[in-house]
Amino acid sequence: MALSRRLVIFGGVAAAGGLAVGYALLPWSTLDRAKRLIAKPGTTPLSAWVRIGTDNTVTVFVPHSEIGQGVHTSLPMMCAEELDADWSLVGMEQAPPDMAFANGAMALEYLRGDTSIPSFLLGTAVFGTRKIAEYMNLQTTGGSMSVRTTGVRGMRVAGAAARAMLIKAAAAAWGVPESEIVAKQSRLSHASGKSATYGEMAAAAAAFDPPIDPPLKAKKDYTIVGKPLPRFDIPAKCDGTAVYGLDLRLPGMSHAAIAACPVFGGTLVSVNEAPAMAMRGVKKVVKLPAAVAVVADNTWRAKEALAALSPVWNEGANAAHTQASIFAGMEKALDKGDLTEDNATGDVDAALKSAKGVIEASYRVPYLAHATMEVMNCTAHFEGDKLTVWGGFQGGLDARARAAKFAGLPMENVTLKYTTIGGGFGRRLPDYYDYIDKAIAVARQVEGPVQVVFMREEDMTQDFYRHASVARMKGALDDKGHVTAWLHTFTEKHDPPEAVYVNYDFANRASRYASGTNPIPWGAWRSVDHTQQGFFIESFMDELAHAAGQDPFEFRRAHLAGAPRHKAVLEAVAEMSGWATPPAAGRARGIAMREAFATVVAQVAEVSIQDGALRVHKLWTASDPGEVVNPATFTAQMEGGAIYGLTAALYGEIAIDKGRVVQQNFTDYEMVRMADAPEQHVRIIESGARTGGAGEPGTAPVAAAVCNAIFALTGQRIRELPLKNFDLTTGKKLTAA
Repeated sequence: MALSRRLVIFGGVAAAGGLAVGYALLPWSTLDRAKRLIAKPGTTPLSAWVRIGTDNTVTVFVPHSEIGQGVHTSLPMMCAEELDADWSLVGMEQAPPDMAFANGAMALEYLRGDTSIPSFLLGTAVFGTRKIAEYMNLQTTGGSMSVRTTGVRGMRVAGAAARAMLIKAAAAAWGVPESEIVAKQSRLSHASGKSATYGEMAAAAAAFDPPIDPPLKAKKDYTIVGKPLPRFDIPAKCDGTAVYGLDLRLPGMSHAAIAACPVFGGTLVSVNEAPAMAMRGVKKVVKLPAAVAVVADNTWRAKEALAALSPVWNEGANAAHTQASIFAGMEKALDKGDLTEDNATGDVDAALKSAKGVIEASYRVPYLAHATMEVMNCTAHFEGDKLTVWGGFQGGLDARARAAKFAGLPMENVTLKYTTIGGGFGRRLPDYYDYIDKAIAVARQVEGPVQVVFMREEDMTQDFYRHASVARMKGALDDKGHVTAWLHTFTEKHDPPEAVYVNYDFANRASRYASGTNPIPWGAWRSVDHTQQGFFIESFMDELAHAAGQDPFEFRRAHLAGAPRHKAVLEAVAEMSGWATPPAAGRARGIAMREAFATVVAQVAEVSIQDGALRVHKLWTASDPGEVVNPATFTAQMEGGAIYGLTAALYGEIAIDKGRVVQQNFTDYEMVRMADAPEQHVRIIESGARTGGAGEPGTAPVAAAVCNAIFALTGQRIRELPLKNFDLTTGKKLTAA
């Protein structure tokens, strides 16, 4: 397809002293909108991700949400590196939730996978993925994709393109070859003594067409990427100036607490408003198809008034579900054997049939809630046919589109304003914007802005849950202890598709699954299917090692001849933890490894049991993400992901009874506290492989590592989570569980 001058991949338009560069192939119709949204006077950005001011400052516009993973710093680092900018002059802004900022770079890098795109097809590919991004309202933050997609294909290229344009401008102005221009620390210079800041040359640079595929730096030339730089978002979170959704206060604001039918899929029949309306500060009781809300002059009064109501619900068919019935349905689905094959190599059925002996094990994990520190909330305000929404979202453009659709308004009539996000873990992804819907529904019946808050109990019982799952594993070994067959069957498959893959050298392996066994609302949860599959796969690897009479580390290493990255990471964590030397008396270690989101992670946990209680003393993590942008942030993500996974392994359980969630708050949905957190050690291995993710991979192996350590300590194999439900010295399930 022919590309006109207006359909360019990178764009810079000069105006009074500024340059705006964006990595996007934009329809001309979006330029005016982009200019209105982010251009300073005299600039005309093209989905601008880079803006250079006359004061020589560089502003990087980031199309991802900051939810603690550090992308508001790491992405500008990648852009500034290729731009050769002075980091002290670099700042960032959140890209507006607008079609002009649909993230085509994310779509392009994700869809291309490990396949490079020939230069003659690059323009077409970028145009196509750009249109896909617009169609999907793609500005999403999740899947550990920000650095490895937007950063790799977007920010680096945008920075390199801007640098090339500045060099062209300097060469033209000084009448010298481009090759003689040096761009460094936001300054252009020539051996003749001529020099200029980026800001001084920006207007002239914008007159040049940017290169489609500019050359990128070699790692040896990095001056910014790879350094543990402080994050832009931390100061405001420390000094209290960051405004979270719950902090928002607007003139004339009302506050609402809401309660949905406790049984998923149920509806509201009736509610007597009188008890609430008689209470101080209450303004209105709002009835919705499946919920009731109380609007008051502050959140506490709304909460207390809501508690005074006794709604009558039509609970529907889901009221018959219990934890036992759900798991029984999963077991029945696996018994039936009508399974979908996910992936296979060789002939596992024949290998199992001919094996001298088959090792079998069954595993089970429960539902899990996201349990973000900041509960779900959203503020909405109708002014005629205009709607403004405030809140924390893992995708601003898709949140705006959702609000427009639910309100029945065109997108241009909806304004979305970001607040700081108090945790996401997948709960604030586009498919789970129920809190936007409810805020809009309440706001329709209220004068002025209204802040709708899910109280902690509502947040816990009206989540979209990490699904429960049952797995059955079969394996066979030859006389030398090598795996000859590996069969993995389980219930429910979601994302990512590679979560069930094994990187070990198994000649005959297959994974198969049953669907339709989960009646509870599903939601992406940190590391998604890697959390279940990491526990299933790496626990069973330990069982096979034991059956083979081999050390768990050596057993794994012997099956990694074809996976050098995995082998290197496994060996690193063994060396870090002193695997070859015995732990202190009364302690034992367990090991596990997973590749998640293109990052290979191996973990060793050291545990003891004191007065019947498990204590995880130390956790070692070795990881290979290919390349690390900010090692301080990456290390924090490995540590945080491990704590999140450890919480799930020790305590996490959402139980269902009579179609409703049993757990209500942190009193019965416990988390790892600081006093109980293990000492952590993280090692980063940069193999140069394609860049992987950071936010989720550290969660995947930890449950298996801990359970494998328990087996090494006690001889008891725990095949079901959470561990709080078991007597770890006997392996028996507690009756109270």
